[in-house]
Amino acid sequence: MEAVVVTETALKVDVPLVETPRPASVVEREELDERNVQSLDETFRYRAGVLSGHFGDDNDTDWFKIRGYDQSTYQDGLRVYRDGFYQWLPEPFGLSRVELLKGPASILYGETPPGGVINAISKRPTEESRGLVEVQAGNYEHRQVGIDVSGPAAGTDDVRYRMVGLFRSGEGDIDFTENERYYLAPSLEWDVTEDTELTLLSSFQKDDAVPYNGFKLPYGTVQDTPFGKVDPSTSYSEPSYDTNEREQSRIGYELDHRIDDTWRVEQRMRYSEVDLLLRSSYIAFQTGPRTGAQGLTYRDGRIDSWTLDNRVVGKWFTDRTENTLLLGLDYQDLEKQGEQANLFGTFGTIDLFDPQYGNFTPPSGAQIMDQHINKEQIGLYAQNQLRIDDRWVLLAGARHDQADVSDRVSGQEADVDETSLSAGLMYIADNGLNPYLSYTESFEPIAGTDQNGDLYDPIQGRQLEAGVKYAPRHLDGYVTAAAYRIEEENTLATTGGGAQAQVGERNTDGFEIESVAYFTEQLQATLAYTYNDSVTRNTATSGSEARAPLIPRNMASVWLDYAFDNAAPGLKIGGGVRYNGESEDKFRDVTVPSYTVLDLMARYDFGANWSAQVNVNNATDEEYVASCDYWCYYGAQRRYQASVSYRW
Repeated sequence: MEAVVVTETALKVDVPLVETPRPASVVEREELDERNVQSLDETFRYRAGVLSGHFGDDNDTDWFKIRGYDQSTYQDGLRVYRDGFYQWLPEPFGLSRVELLKGPASILYGETPPGGVINAISKRPTEESRGLVEVQAGNYEHRQVGIDVSGPAAGTDDVRYRMVGLFRSGEGDIDFTENERYYLAPSLEWDVTEDTELTLLSSFQKDDAVPYNGFKLPYGTVQDTPFGKVDPSTSYSEPSYDTNEREQSRIGYELDHRIDDTWRVEQRMRYSEVDLLLRSSYIAFQTGPRTGAQGLTYRDGRIDSWTLDNRVVGKWFTDRTENTLLLGLDYQDLEKQGEQANLFGTFGTIDLFDPQYGNFTPPSGAQIMDQHINKEQIGLYAQNQLRIDDRWVLLAGARHDQADVSDRVSGQEADVDETSLSAGLMYIADNGLNPYLSYTESFEPIAGTDQNGDLYDPIQGRQLEAGVKYAPRHLDGYVTAAAYRIEEENTLATTGGGAQAQVGERNTDGFEIESVAYFTEQLQATLAYTYNDSVTRNTATSGSEARAPLIPRNMASVWLDYAFDNAAPGLKIGGGVRYNGESEDKFRDVTVPSYTVLDLMARYDFGANWSAQVNVNNATDEEYVASCDYWCYYGAQRRYQASVSYRW
């Protein structure tokens, strides 16, 4: 960890994390390896403001709540569409780092939920030749082989390549669930001239799975029954029928050209597609002391998307100032087409405590509907950062978006014109203590319909934040603290049938502290604390208020690792504790108890190129309910993996 952590996601230009009035976090490749991150939603377990794992060990989706809200996922600065059950899942083995911008972020990214933006940065070609071969094995039949090679192309000085490949298979926490993944990501970098660089990025990923359905009822999880508790591994799905077959592919480029010492232009473009066949059955509701009705989610279709971001960046100086101007025009186009069926409680029946499978009826032709939704957005944005006397940082931005959403089956259309604003102010002190204020806005058109077939209205958010970032010269790392208020309108909430409806608004008052630093040359610590008071107001019931489901008021984590450089060279051990306070589901009148989870790691580097590592998540095999929101979800069970790697 270097003292100056740089983020591009916060401002779309490289900037030290502690010198921008925007709340951001970065997880580098070294940390991803150390904690053996297997899915994107494991990335920020030890960062403030981030809730993950609240739906258990899901193999279908990466689940996040940032400061109590949903977020957008980007890869290499361009949005990846994760619409409904059509989920794009970035493979962590193919990433160099992951960046997080917290809170509303429409000024730079257009349509986004109020939670913010997660930007997964792909591995890029390297100037020197290097390689990695890694083999892993663990419980739940975990098997993994990864290969990563890069360097200059043969016989050239200005062309570089990288090839990343992975195979992974394993079983899920729930009986009969499994997943098998194939991943390949070639990339090429070309110095066209001294001032122009072109990077080509592509990937292909195939998942064949029996989908994880963590849906459980409060009855038998957080509530007692005459028959005891439901075992966390109990499956209410139909293993012989359910499937999740997903193929995702992308190809795109990054073009950077320096015009002169002041101006440069950047262009990012990508085409991506997700093909999906999903048959996913689940428990819908209780029908008797021991029985429940099953539902089914069926999707057979694809998403095609184009994303384009054009930027002009100017940077100039005077005796007292440094000015960075960003002008941009971006375009996003999404087409989702296929067949769908949603059978709530009409698919089959099952015993809650001793499931017997096969008592179900597949959907008929009359129950399967066509789906064809188009979403198109174009945005124009401007942002200026002014530094005065290397003391003051003034940040201001504005953006205008036009978004069109149409449902070609129902004929409904929604046009959205939105202007988003942002502003920030920071003072940079000699002692490394940098206080700041910021204001940001967001909007999010929803490419979907409610249970009545009507298009959703855009979700709107705004955030006011005051904080301080601390990075003195004597500390190899940083400490940040922030207090914020987020307000959201047209909030989606789970209703009686488990469907989503826009029935209110949400306000969140929060406070968080985060630190990543080396206390000594051998001892590194990552500390985080979050307080989040998130309250929803239901406008359909005369403004009744309740705590937002899933969101605990208090979260805390600490990770320590120590390198035995002198006593046992090559040995490094680490461990972390994650605490989530109690949460509530007022709809079910359920309180979910708090829980604490322990993670452990040990690594030994031997020889010139070899490493062996063991990771254990939930080392005590704590059995806990992670959250409830109409349904309840057990948390991830104990997982351990051992790996051996060779680097050159």
